[in-house]
Amino acid sequence: MNAKLIMTVAEMQDRDKWLQSRMAGIGGSDAAVVVGLNRWKSSFQLWMEKVGQVEPEDLSENEYVYWGTVLEEVVAKRFCELTDKKVQRRGLLQHEDYPFILASVDRMVVGENAGLECKTCNGFAGKEWEDDNLPDSYYVQCQHYMLVTGCEKWYIAVLIGGNHFVWKTVDRNEEDIKLLLDAEIKFWDMVQSKTMPSVDSTDNCSKALASHFSGGMTEPVSLPSDAVSIIENIKNLEDAKKETENSITYRKNQLREMMGDNEIGYASDYKVSWKTQNGRTTLDSKNLKKNYPDIYAQYSKVGNPTRVLRIS
Repeated sequence: MNAKLIMTVAEMQDRDKWLQSRMAGIGGSDAAVVVGLNRWKSSFQLWMEKVGQVEPEDLSENEYVYWGTVLEEVVAKRFCELTDKKVQRRGLLQHEDYPFILASVDRMVVGENAGLECKTCNGFAGKEWEDDNLPDSYYVQCQHYMLVTGCEKWYIAVLIGGNHFVWKTVDRNEEDIKLLLDAEIKFWDMVQSKTMPSVDSTDNCSKALASHFSGGMTEPVSLPSDAVSIIENIKNLEDAKKETENSITYRKNQLREMMGDNEIGYASDYKVSWKTQNGRTTLDSKNLKKNYPDIYAQYSKVGNPTRVLRIS
């Protein structure tokens, strides 16, 4: 193994110290974010965290994170039972040529040039693990660990829904590792130079931009010439979206006419249902505020302010 040990397992028990060390580089859970394959975080958000503009989300009270940590040992033990392999903890590792590339590996496999990643997920995510499938973000994480350690393969084991265990082998892919290394070097260069990364199409990026640019400057500004084509694209896409929605509604109405008073219908392999649901319970906040202002004030909640983008 080529990686350098920079924090032992015992030292990593100091969570604040461990988090501080992770902020000084790109870890395994960051890798998928860097290449745009993490559904929960954008590269823009990660960049803001690494340059110190925002604090990383506090996940210490997150139930999924808590149970994932608690069950890590259980998953590792079951992996060993099923494979007759032995594993051991290692600590926080650092790439020997690129000190900012880090790996907080779950386990290394004794007697093999391999490691083990332990996961848990709920039953609804089970399809992502069927057959040879593997969530993209976890595949990238495994390749990242092989990038750091030089290992030839990485095992990944997951407890699904608390009662279904699956483990797989992820082979080292030199082409993917080269692409990942290039992306991580580029991203860290932007962190070091405080150069913002390109925006993407995720809601996470929208939230990160609103956090980065808090507003307050009321003087109108002349936008770059590219803004015109961007606005026209938005207008065209909104028109297309409206046309698509109208087309969908029309075809749904065709089905409603065919269904008539029937609640269930079949067309080849498709099942169509049109059932009556109970009405949604709502609160007449206007009258509540008028007739019981004290109660209204006591139970009212005001959300955080948001910047809203409008085009006219």
